[in-house]
Amino acid sequence: MNKAQLVEAIADKVGGRQQAADAVDAVLDAIVRAVVAGDRVSVTGFGSFEKVERPARYARNPQTGERVRVKKTSVPRFRAGQGFKDLVSGTKKLPKGGEVSVKKAPKGSLSGGSASATVKKAAAKKATTAKKAAAKTAVAKKATPAAKKTVAKKATATAKKTTAVAKKASTAAKKTTAVKATTAKKATATAKKTAPAAKKATPATKAPATKKATARKTTAKKTTARKK
Repeated sequence: MNKAQLVEAIADKVGGRQQAADAVDAVLDAIVRAVVAGDRVSVTGFGSFEKVERPARYARNPQTGERVRVKKTSVPRFRAGQGFKDLVSGTKKLPKGGEVSVKKAPKGSLSGGSASATVKKAAAKKATTAKKAAAKTAVAKKATPAAKKTVAKKATATAKKTTAVAKKASTAAKKTTAVKATTAKKATATAKKTAPAAKKATPATKAPATKKATARKTTAKKTTARKK
């Protein structure tokens, strides 16, 4: 049985084919919307529809036999109710054509419609989620200027510290240069003072050597003369 056949099957009970098609569409749409939103749709005596999280896993390609990784996903699941199971298994007899096989809802329980209530719950959840998201966005917008100011202050403080360190390094370099210049001047002055003293000492040291050489020559001449 497809959808068109289902509509034909209930057309006489709901007052016409168009009314039946609208009813089927409305029921299916309500079930799909509720399951997508994460709600469980339960129909007494028939079954329940729910959303199931399927974790990531490995599967095999039936054509090639290759092992393939399947991503995490969500799938709809239908679980038949006990009354439905009993009718299919034959434990209970199926009612005649004029009677409804699924248990009728008690009086007063459809004063808003279970599917309608489920859809309303889903809409309420979506509205709550939207409000929370809007609130988070507003908080983030308010926090952004404060965060910018904090970052700017930190950057300014860091720049000031860096400038102070650079000034200290420059001062230390200047002091070191001055000390080196002073040391060089002192060394130059000392060298100038030492140079004249060295010049004066040079003749004094040479004089004794000359006298000794002269004395040696005189002695040699005397010795030669005596031999003759």
